[in-house]
Amino acid sequence: MEINFNKNTDGLVPAIIQDVYTKNVLMLGYMNQDAYKSTLESGKVTFFSRSKQRLWTKGEESGNFLMLKDISVDCDNDTLLITVEPKGPTCHKGTGTCWNTENKAGIQFLSNLEKVIADRQVNAEGETSYVASLFEKGINKIAQKVGEEAVETVIEAKDTNDQLFLEESADLLFHYLILLRAKGKSLEDVTNVLEKRQK
Repeated sequence: MEINFNKNTDGLVPAIIQDVYTKNVLMLGYMNQDAYKSTLESGKVTFFSRSKQRLWTKGEESGNFLMLKDISVDCDNDTLLITVEPKGPTCHKGTGTCWNTENKAGIQFLSNLEKVIADRQVNAEGETSYVASLFEKGINKIAQKVGEEAVETVIEAKDTNDQLFLEESADLLFHYLILLRAKGKSLEDVTNVLEKRQK
């Protein structure tokens, strides 16, 4: 990967830090060649601190390290996007991001769940997981489970126990994701249909 550290006179490039799972932007730091090399070697994101004028590994005092997952460079070769697994809050003020927001997965969690389901399908043989067992039983069993969970969700919707309704809704959505995967489809395919309808 070619990175242009010489574009600016200080030899620094911006490094955007993104959670590999939630996809939230956690912070912005700066790296020089030594910080980049240290990050690759240690697996912990290291910056060049402009205030301290030295290399600084995020978490060296707090223990809230940013564990390296991937690094990519932009089209001009002068800005880095670094995906990480944060070990604790990212901001020194104790928040999940440096924009005073929580680092929650939100809807992105479903994308991660789809990947887990896909892995269970690919490695279904010999697996003991519930998802793998459903794939082994085939599309008819999966579709049947979706139908059962849909009925249970409707029943709970007509009752007053919101927690049971949410739990049945979660079961329905989970099995629907399995059904989508069994059909070779994804949530993105469904949202594409909805987007076309909106137009």
